[in-house]
Amino acid sequence: MSNFQVRTDLALEARESITEADSELRGVRVEEYYREEDDIRVTKVMIDTKNAAKAMGKPIGVYVTMEAPAMVEPDDGYHREISECLAKELQDMIPGSDTEQSILVVGLGNREVTADALGPQVVDNLFITRHMVKTYGKAAYNRQTINLISSIEPGVMAKTGMETAEIIKGVVGETKPDVVVVIDALAARSTRRLNRTVQITNTGIQPGSGVGNHRNALTLESLGVPVIAIGVPTVVDAATIVGDALEKLLSGDEEFDRMKYMGQHRSAFSELNNMYMTGKDIDAVIKRVSYTVSEGINLALELPEQEGE
Repeated sequence: MSNFQVRTDLALEARESITEADSELRGVRVEEYYREEDDIRVTKVMIDTKNAAKAMGKPIGVYVTMEAPAMVEPDDGYHREISECLAKELQDMIPGSDTEQSILVVGLGNREVTADALGPQVVDNLFITRHMVKTYGKAAYNRQTINLISSIEPGVMAKTGMETAEIIKGVVGETKPDVVVVIDALAARSTRRLNRTVQITNTGIQPGSGVGNHRNALTLESLGVPVIAIGVPTVVDAATIVGDALEKLLSGDEEFDRMKYMGQHRSAFSELNNMYMTGKDIDAVIKRVSYTVSEGINLALELPEQEGE
């Protein structure tokens, strides 16, 4: 009963939780590097076995986490560096990223709920090419090679009456993209990662997972094409905030164990688990971060010019 699970969509935080519990976990590999000139820390968590996936609560696959402490700051130069880093990691994640492909970008979320509007706002800033190439050919962009980029904002089931997965399956079946890139807002375990972290994974995503409202998954198995998911944690559950506050308040008490305390007071903290919090400036942050993510996607999907173009 002492164990208390604080929800997080970040594989990095799930791995940290296991480390804090002093548990040995085989089947998980971690690689990390720090870009000192950009102040960006990149951590790659690779889950290789079913037992590790069960312990982590994440599917088998690769999870790349970019931590950029100043991502919420209005510094255009710094945001460009984040976009370039995101583009590099995304290119490494997309199969055949150096070849011409058809790519569908899906912006998940509810545009009318600011903390959940990341996906739709990212889609707003994408460089869409499929319709022009289909109509006028590659000459429309004066290029011999170009990715066919299309996008969709499926909305939420309360408005459409349809599961997001149903809408995406229909679009995939009709347009037949080679890769699907999905963007969604996530939930974090740590307040210091709120709006300052980007996660990229090749495992797909469950729409609504950020607030525990799990819908049908968007994965290679369900759609028939590779699904790359990009997420930014925009909310944190209230139990985490209270736990962090208690830990800071009692930081001088060597016997204080935050997770043990939360487990012992499970009933009180479980009520807080149904509440999700975000910053008061979330509207400005989402606008800024969504543009940064969209620029990273645009850079990643831009094929290099060939000789003679």
